Amino acid sequence: MPYYFNLLIFSNLLQNISAQSVVKQAVVKVEGEVLKPMSLGMLDLAKMKRVEATMKDRDGKLQQYSGVPVFEILQLAGVTVGKELKGENLAKYLLVRCSDGYEVVFSLAELDPSFTNRVIILADSKDGKPLEDGIGPFRLVVPDENKPARSAHEVTHLIIRFAKD
Repeated sequence: MPYYFNLLIFSNLLQNISAQSVVKQAVVKVEGEVLKPMSLGMLDLAKMKRVEATMKDRDGKLQQYSGVPVFEILQLAGVTVGKELKGENLAKYLLVRCSDGYEVVFSLAELDPSFTNRVIILADSKDGKPLEDGIGPFRLVVPDENKPARSAHEVTHLIIRFAKD
């Protein structure tokens, strides 16, 4: 009897340890009008082309972020960009959704280097350090805007949609 009791306790202990060691990885889901829906985590972003972007906070102080151009992510997902971004495809847009329900919108032309020189990034670090809670793990950084309202915190989804009447 003591053997089974000890076995039961040991089994329960192992279950608790393994449950605690499973940590849910933060991801950004790319979905909607895409050829290849994706879930990108920190390791995925680390393997992609990285760039720096500077933006002003609400107080006008410059901040340096590092991340992946949103355009690169959209290309990987098979979004209509480049030479195909014309005619009715110009009615497609990116909806950025955050963990608190906050949403911002960009036309695809605002993200495409054939239309603009501005590079909007999905950042995962600021000044060489991971983004702090309440801001990250992922933040959209939109340089050169008068207000930082579209530089969204805690990004969870990049959704491509087609504007229809």
